[in-house]
Amino acid sequence: MATKVVMPQLGESVVEGTVTQWLFQEGERVKEYEPLLEVNTDKVDTEIPSPTEGVLLKIVVPAGTTVRAGSVLAWIGEAGEDIPESDSSAVEPKPAPQEDVAFGEATRPMAATPPRPRRELGFISPVVAHLAQEHNVDLSQVRGSGMGGRITKRDVLNFSEERRTQSPPPAASPPGAPLESPAWETPGEGDLFRPTEMMFGEAKQPKTTPPQPPATERVIPLTPVRKAIADHMLLSKRTSAHVTTVMEADLQAVTQHLAAHKPVYARDNVRLTYTAYFVAAAVEALKEYRIFNASLTEKGLLLHPTVNIGVAVSLGEDGLIVPIIRHAEAISLLGLARAIADLAQRARNRQLKPEEVQGGTFSITNHGVGRSLFATPIINQPQCAILGVGVIQKRAVVIHDAIAIRPMVYLSLTFDHRIIDGAIADGFLAKVVERLENWR
Repeated sequence: MATKVVMPQLGESVVEGTVTQWLFQEGERVKEYEPLLEVNTDKVDTEIPSPTEGVLLKIVVPAGTTVRAGSVLAWIGEAGEDIPESDSSAVEPKPAPQEDVAFGEATRPMAATPPRPRRELGFISPVVAHLAQEHNVDLSQVRGSGMGGRITKRDVLNFSEERRTQSPPPAASPPGAPLESPAWETPGEGDLFRPTEMMFGEAKQPKTTPPQPPATERVIPLTPVRKAIADHMLLSKRTSAHVTTVMEADLQAVTQHLAAHKPVYARDNVRLTYTAYFVAAAVEALKEYRIFNASLTEKGLLLHPTVNIGVAVSLGEDGLIVPIIRHAEAISLLGLARAIADLAQRARNRQLKPEEVQGGTFSITNHGVGRSLFATPIINQPQCAILGVGVIQKRAVVIHDAIAIRPMVYLSLTFDHRIIDGAIADGFLAKVVERLENWR
């Protein structure tokens, strides 16, 4: 009798998931417990093993479809075996909306060659697909350097550059050929993400003629991760009354402590970074201002007994994810540094479990990695506040009526004004600043 493959419930609060790719095609034989497909829930990709050995008779839910836990995804049995026409436990799949468009682009279908099977190329992100079309790259010829041979943005660019240097330039560009990008100079250290032409406020002319817009409109389908981010951010803006307060902190004491202890931590195979200090300072403030470690419910304010800090990790072109450091109030600086490094590495390698991104009570986002001075982060629901950390810069400041050069950082706290007043928010952020400036 054929065996059905069912969408599992991958977490206590996870009620649905999106099939991102099938690792086998219909008619192929799969072993028991062998990874059969990948499912995305809460921005975490999880491999679903086969419940039995046999032939993949039928795929019920195609890649890109979101279904509820308990839905029948596929049938496995022996070749020629009959498949039940209906099943009471099956749930009608919810196709991912095709009209969703990234960055406000128009909804005209993209003209492209028929997609290759996922089995051949693996998961292809919208950015990679867009670059491949723009540079006229056949992805089947590109060797992927990502996890499991996944093709990345850098792989496409390197392939395109190698092909350009190996073949003579054409006499003229054919109609519809992609236009060149502006010739920005390579930014130096401390100038990341800023075109050289726009430095120091000078609006200089580009070195080449600005490219013209493409002749045809294109649709970039949203990945499950980007769709989850979009839905969650809109939900948060509709739910909470967002207000942001900003303060700056002198990191002289933290910088000295980090320089003295970084080699010591390295002997324990732990990389000490500024992030651990920001988390530790936030934990100290959360102990004193417990209202920030709470969630607003229909019954009232729910104070959480433990501090579970979420630290945002960038996944590059695939968005970001916020893994959780649980019981942070009981962890030393060494332990925080170890946890941050572990979660960040596994997040970028797509090795997190769904439960590792659930249950956070307060979040921190380090937008300063992109040279941002300060920002107004969006609250990660159902939390009531989030701390934003800007870029650390040496600046001239006045200390005891004298000018000194100090490493300074802007800290922005976005809070839910429904339950937190401005004076309390300022007190919380001032506590974070005080802890950082008096680090011992």
